[in-house]
Amino acid sequence: MAGQHTLEIKDLYASVETKEGRKQILKGVNLTVHSGETHAIMGPNGSGKSTLAYTLAGHPKYEVDSGQALLDGVDILKQTPDLRAKEGLFLAMQYPVEVPGVSMTNFLRTAKTEIDGQAPAIRTWAKELGEAMKRLRMDPKFASRSVNDGFSGGEKKRAEVLQLELLKPKFAIMDETDSGLDVDALRIVSEGVNRAKENTDLGILMVTHYTRILKYIKPDIVHVFADGHFVKTGGPELADYLEEHGYDEYLPEGADSESALA
Repeated sequence: MAGQHTLEIKDLYASVETKEGRKQILKGVNLTVHSGETHAIMGPNGSGKSTLAYTLAGHPKYEVDSGQALLDGVDILKQTPDLRAKEGLFLAMQYPVEVPGVSMTNFLRTAKTEIDGQAPAIRTWAKELGEAMKRLRMDPKFASRSVNDGFSGGEKKRAEVLQLELLKPKFAIMDETDSGLDVDALRIVSEGVNRAKENTDLGILMVTHYTRILKYIKPDIVHVFADGHFVKTGGPELADYLEEHGYDEYLPEGADSESALA
């Protein structure tokens, strides 16, 4: 097992430039995640869940106004995205980007080399990559294909989890990993996330609008995120409550959400 690690988000405010001008999306986010914990972050569309994920990962579109995100005491918000990855943060994107001309195998080996500080031995790496792809029911031919180029939605999500298993981060932010997946793909992807957690004591932030992925990846703690911050925290039973009642009671006065998890 890896050592114990902590990701601590303190009073985080962040904004984004829109056509109407600068808009504050994150409004005082506080959260502590330890190794081996799975936190589900649920909430209505437009509440800022994905903004939180991208702000932590270092997307240039989002500007931090104030606050900290400490990974083992290091404020990653002051770092470039590559350094955040080296510190042990991983983002599985809701819409993974296609990178024509860069093969999966080169991309993964380069990323692994950067994060570990040394290149993996070619023979052991080829074996590890092959076994990881097999577990995710990925065709071996995908290793030589360009990153996500022409992949289906389900294949892209499997490729994200393949990275997660091979790069072995301390904390993974899974941004709506369940979107666009059929039941079989959801199960395979979830098994991969659970495997990564079992093998490395990974801490997980599972951003989701729906409860179905939580039937496969069991959360320890469930948070409701609305209007840019956490408004309620509970155990797994809170997810069941949200499935039944929706998010309306957590929205600001005058706003309306889709009915429960629509």
